[in-house]
Amino acid sequence: MTLASRALAQLATWPDLRQAVPSCGLGQAVSSVQGEIAHFHSGRDVDLRLTDRAIRRFSKDLKASGAIRVVPGSQWVTLRLDAASDVDLLLTLVSVALQAQQAWPDPLDRPPAGCNDQRGAGFVKADLSGF
Repeated sequence: MTLASRALAQLATWPDLRQAVPSCGLGQAVSSVQGEIAHFHSGRDVDLRLTDRAIRRFSKDLKASGAIRVVPGSQWVTLRLDAASDVDLLLTLVSVALQAQQAWPDPLDRPPAGCNDQRGAGFVKADLSGF
């Protein structure tokens, strides 16, 4: 079992989340009533949707982590799951994402933005063999 599949299994038990088909069409996803939260693109790479305000608020910490890639102008951050501690970080950030979507929702008239994998900004291209 990959770290991503472990994280997905844990998130599937959260009452505010449900498994979903990612809008980008690659891998697996979880979403809340406010929209998509995470896309699991490989056995190691996960795109997590935070609000712009949450990314700005935690930008220094996010950029300091070697496990996280912040893409300018994107509502998504990409996490590389190399260790169990990275899964813990992902679970913490999913909690932040849920709170951010409730406290600081993106404007309704804003066009949907694709995840970082669609931008070619992830750590690696999609590899679904780990699922």
